[in-house]
Amino acid sequence: MSFIKTTEQDSNYNHLEKMSVSELLSNINNEDKSVPIAVEKALPKIEELIEKIVNQLNKGGRLFYIGAGTSGRLGILDASECPPTFGVPHDLVIGLIAGGDTAIRKAVEFAEDSLTLGWENLQAYNINKKDVVIGIAASGTTPYVIAALDKCNKNNIITGCITCNINSPLSQTAKYPIEVLVGPEFVTGSSRMKAGTAQKLVLNMITTTTMIQLGHVKGNKMVDMQLSNNKLVDRGVKILMSELNITEDKAKILIEANGNVRLAIQNYNNGNK
Repeated sequence: MSFIKTTEQDSNYNHLEKMSVSELLSNINNEDKSVPIAVEKALPKIEELIEKIVNQLNKGGRLFYIGAGTSGRLGILDASECPPTFGVPHDLVIGLIAGGDTAIRKAVEFAEDSLTLGWENLQAYNINKKDVVIGIAASGTTPYVIAALDKCNKNNIITGCITCNINSPLSQTAKYPIEVLVGPEFVTGSSRMKAGTAQKLVLNMITTTTMIQLGHVKGNKMVDMQLSNNKLVDRGVKILMSELNITEDKAKILIEANGNVRLAIQNYNNGNK
């Protein structure tokens, strides 16, 4: 199958500058509606990759995201939200971006074109066979990402990818490719739009499903979340009230004494009330 870069194809709309604000919003919204449908079609491939991730993390491995530009930033966002949401160590899910931390806020020229930097960035974390590396690139053509995954393959490290083109160089490199075909963007080539939304949806699925499988959710509650602000402390109190059928005052005492929802539940159930 030939590679067609649909993310770069001409928009289905023209003369955007002549549209009213209402027309622009309506048309963007109509395009966005197609994204969940595209993600749904990729569910079997997403499931296949998650099964590998859960297996490797149960063996003591880690999950790496590697990307450039918007894709890299989305990976870092998803990785950075795992510790506060699920109480896991900061080095369990790691996001890497071409150009380093500077590139999170400002583009670093030509960083994504490097054929060596991606693997060097991974080596800085002592990447090994227990780990999983997911390359994120809307176009599926980013050299920084492709070269890094190629080196991972040669070192027997499991590789996956999230891209929005079919049969791209990245998909051909990754052992477990996820292709979410969202089609042309509203603004031609602006892959931070539909492609970015699709990538974020898939990333949500990957980490949320993985963390549930690893036991970091009880019922439908984030019992391992870090109680790092008043909102989360209040959420923890409400979870304890619901789970243990206790008063708010008692729940607050348990939270203060244990500093963790899961631990508070365990201690209470073990008679340490």
